Amino acid sequence: MFLETKKLTKQFGGLVAVNNVDFTIEQGKINAIIGPNGAGKSTFFNLISGFHPPSSGQIIFKGHDVTKLPSNKIAQLGVARTFQTTNLFEQSSVLDNIIVGHRLRTKSNLFDAIFRTKRLKTEEALCREKAMEVIEFVELQKVAYKPVAGLTQEEKKRTAFALALATNPEIVFLDEPAAGVNPDETEGLAVLMKKMALKGITVCLIEHKMQMIMKLADKIMVLNYGEKIAEGKPEDIQNNQAVIKAYLGGGAIA
Repeated sequence: MFLETKKLTKQFGGLVAVNNVDFTIEQGKINAIIGPNGAGKSTFFNLISGFHPPSSGQIIFKGHDVTKLPSNKIAQLGVARTFQTTNLFEQSSVLDNIIVGHRLRTKSNLFDAIFRTKRLKTEEALCREKAMEVIEFVELQKVAYKPVAGLTQEEKKRTAFALALATNPEIVFLDEPAAGVNPDETEGLAVLMKKMALKGITVCLIEHKMQMIMKLADKIMVLNYGEKIAEGKPEDIQNNQAVIKAYLGGGAIA
């Protein structure tokens, strides 16, 4: 089993944001989580990536229980994520932003930084090399040296993808990656996600653009009020009565 949740639950006071969710993420595939606003999708991501501790339940990654690990340890195991709001260093270049991502894999410390040791210089070169590699992968070569503040929304999305990829992940969680971009740009981001999966990186995304999800995903889970109400292939989800009811008649999943 690659990544699995067992009865995963998160309570915030009296509110149950995620309730007893069992889900298996398939390795090398594009997995999607959908549901109405407030369904618990982002909270579910936050639990898996270590940003929130679960109230109960388990998270199993590659056979190991990672339920209680903090986000930095989860990231070191090969789990990366992006957020609904793209948080980048706006005044720094695309390249400098992405270099930060590979720092997760380096070992130099304050001593190395003060004395500009050989290890620091070697690791700086490796970080730059990795950053350039992922910039090419996400097709941002033309803006590599531009400040993030001057990028389009779609270029910022690609930069966030690149930052996640720079950590050398085995799985990437993408929280509404196509929010705020036009249909052509949405298609371009979908192609990029397929490219990631073809490279062997497992993808799991939250998205409200149902037309894209139905074309893109290999497997979909539907959350509603924190509970899993359906799971399966896109064609199964489109015809599921519980899903149609959750979306108030099904317009959102057509």
